[in-house]
Amino acid sequence: MKKWEKQTMKIAALGAMALTLAGCATAKSSSSQGNNPGKTIKIGVNMELSGSAAGYGEQQKQGIQLAVKKINKSGGIKVGGTKKKIQLVIRDNKTSNTTAASMAAQLVNNDKVVAVVGPATTSAGTAAIPNMTKAAVPSVSPSATDPDYTLQKSGKVQKYIFRACYQNNFQGATAATFVTKNLKAKRVAILTDNSSDYGTGLTKAFKKQYRGTVVSSQTFQEGDKDFNAILTALKHKKIDAIYAPGYYSEIGLIVKQARQAGIKAPIVGSDGMADAKLAQIAGKSNATNVYYTTPFSTKASATNKVASKFMSAYKAKYGSTAPTFSALAYDSVYMIKAAIEKEGSANSVKIADGLAKLKNFKGVTGTTTIDKQHNPEKTISIEQLTNGVVSKVYNVK
Repeated sequence: MKKWEKQTMKIAALGAMALTLAGCATAKSSSSQGNNPGKTIKIGVNMELSGSAAGYGEQQKQGIQLAVKKINKSGGIKVGGTKKKIQLVIRDNKTSNTTAASMAAQLVNNDKVVAVVGPATTSAGTAAIPNMTKAAVPSVSPSATDPDYTLQKSGKVQKYIFRACYQNNFQGATAATFVTKNLKAKRVAILTDNSSDYGTGLTKAFKKQYRGTVVSSQTFQEGDKDFNAILTALKHKKIDAIYAPGYYSEIGLIVKQARQAGIKAPIVGSDGMADAKLAQIAGKSNATNVYYTTPFSTKASATNKVASKFMSAYKAKYGSTAPTFSALAYDSVYMIKAAIEKEGSANSVKIADGLAKLKNFKGVTGTTTIDKQHNPEKTISIEQLTNGVVSKVYNVK
């Protein structure tokens, strides 16, 4: 009997020990949620490097690589008492929502990155969210502008989703204020790219803020080439300005055909126009009295030392003036760096915590504070083109 009691007590003790160890293992698993760095800090890039948005993706990749090169040259990112260099893992999502989702899964599960820059577009970024959230790895999109991008359907914030650019509603409202106060336009025509949430979202925000009269509201599709019918109709209406939110590929043609039709009214648009290709498509002489909202102005270097150094480095590396999307991507990498150094950890969950707390971050595109919905609060600029060249910048807060 005593032998049996001793054996029973031994088994019970072993069982208790097993439960204790199991509890420790659970606690350890909980505290190490997300991905951790190894000898290097792996940052993934989920980007549109081919397909219809490849032009934007390539610009962003250049900004990302420039930032990483500079950080690594200085020894890396400070994590606690040591410095770790960044290792980039670049994946092409081919401007496909399905591919963007699978690239997100590959980056967080196979490559074990601790943060991701991208995707560039709202739709691809949204497709990647479930895999980013499941792995507890944050992503910073340089250019996903849809207002709901960082929010769940319930309205709660997506814990691991951030952006370096401002939302469409802010951009559209700013354009409306500028058209009213600066251009004194009491009657406007609106031409909207309704093939994406980008164009329709901007138009909605513009209409909500604009206090004048919208005399005409027309739509077009991505890939359209001939806008003469719409513009001919507008020519016979009394308009003080045209608001045309969209991308340079179509807006460049609208500018060209409007000027050829004899329409001299100001044409105001969005950051999708912030590319030298706009003037190439429109023709330099036609790209006059043209304005667009942008988070980064090429004239910013006059007052922003961070921007000045970035522009010089970009020119030396790529032989051209830095575009807006390269600047936003550059800032995205440095936002991740700031979050790591703030938290003293490169664990992916900690990085998300650090990004959510980011305040007064001094970047190329201005001073940024992340709000409760993971959007940046920063100054917005409006650039004016004259003969295809930026002739004036308006800073709007």
